[in-house]
Amino acid sequence: MTIAMPYITDSITNQNPTVKYNLHPYNLSKKEQPAQDRKWRIVLYSHDTMGLGHKRRNLLIAQTLGISAINTDILMISGMGDGNQFQTPTGIDYLTLPALYKSTNGKYEARRLNMSLKEIITLRSQIIQIAVKNFKPDVLIVDNVPRGAMGELNGTLRYLRTHTNTRCVLGLRDVLDEPKVIRRSWKRNNNEDAIRRYYDAVWVYGDPHVYNSIKEYGWSPDVSAKFRYTGYLDQRSRLQFATQGHLEPTFNLPPGRLALCVVGGGQDGGDLATAFAQTKLPPNTHGILITGPMMPHKIRQQIQAYADQRSDLQVLEYVAEPTVLLQQADWIISMGGYNTTCEILSFQKRALIIPRIKPRQEQLIRVQFLEKLGLVNMLHPHNLSPENITTWLQQTKPTPQTSQAVDLHGLERIPQFLAEML
Repeated sequence: MTIAMPYITDSITNQNPTVKYNLHPYNLSKKEQPAQDRKWRIVLYSHDTMGLGHKRRNLLIAQTLGISAINTDILMISGMGDGNQFQTPTGIDYLTLPALYKSTNGKYEARRLNMSLKEIITLRSQIIQIAVKNFKPDVLIVDNVPRGAMGELNGTLRYLRTHTNTRCVLGLRDVLDEPKVIRRSWKRNNNEDAIRRYYDAVWVYGDPHVYNSIKEYGWSPDVSAKFRYTGYLDQRSRLQFATQGHLEPTFNLPPGRLALCVVGGGQDGGDLATAFAQTKLPPNTHGILITGPMMPHKIRQQIQAYADQRSDLQVLEYVAEPTVLLQQADWIISMGGYNTTCEILSFQKRALIIPRIKPRQEQLIRVQFLEKLGLVNMLHPHNLSPENITTWLQQTKPTPQTSQAVDLHGLERIPQFLAEML
């Protein structure tokens, strides 16, 4: 099998868009319902180089499709092994790629193997193409990166468009980064050309009334015509997919209120976790800090040392289904990743968000827009301190009415959008 080198972009000509721009939910007619006398094969790809967000998002979509009216077999191709233990319906399986690591300066390298970046990208590219060629999907859904990490999907996308009838969908977060940065990087990587040639639709997992990516990023008209907004993904649905063991963990919570601090995978959450571990909590309040499995060991040790000196703070490295705790929390202190933000919106929690500001401004932009709607409070990381967190906890704040301000119906629309393509 011939595999294209991952750093080489294609020479692409324009093609007419095939999917119309749509913002609203709709009901499928009987003619539009996919045939149920066969299994529709779906591949969900995520590169997973920093944190758990891409894998969690694709897993929730896979779980939702698995219990929908569409008869599916789903293969998740992921760069992250964590999360495979979640409860999944029959018809979902995983292929884990050799892991990549994305540092805080935005550079990629092999996470565990002693391989150069070129070697591991070539290996991942070959694994993906062989798997897709043999699985023969009806639909490929790619998370966030049109050509995959470092172009590792180039060969697969070219093969699918040339030799199959597979429909390809690009799924994007609500916010990608600063508009000028995205315009520059997408031009450099020929991402709009990839959408023109390879993708039948682009699904934005967000609400254009919160952040209109078409307007903000200025996509070309023919590319914009392929965009459809699904709405944000309601994270309360995750509870129905959790095993009983995930739903009934022993946290030994005392009576009173709960302040929960979450930092995603923890790779770059050390500053927030350290500050929270030293935060003075209000009376009758217990704190739980989830460090994430990727937090450096030395930082986790220091945080545990702070916790050992107090009786009102519990430190957990990893919780398979954190929404179990989140639904019980009175306050959330967190970073501003897509999934965590969706969790806060879904459960309508009072939240103080300290966004990541490097290597991308994505979290900062997202939180600024949500703060303007009165749904969260933001603390800039330059102002992060235990004292400022304490001050916020002491303030009286109404419970945000998310359902009146944000569209959270993404998991209802995605099966509808998929059914229309089959």
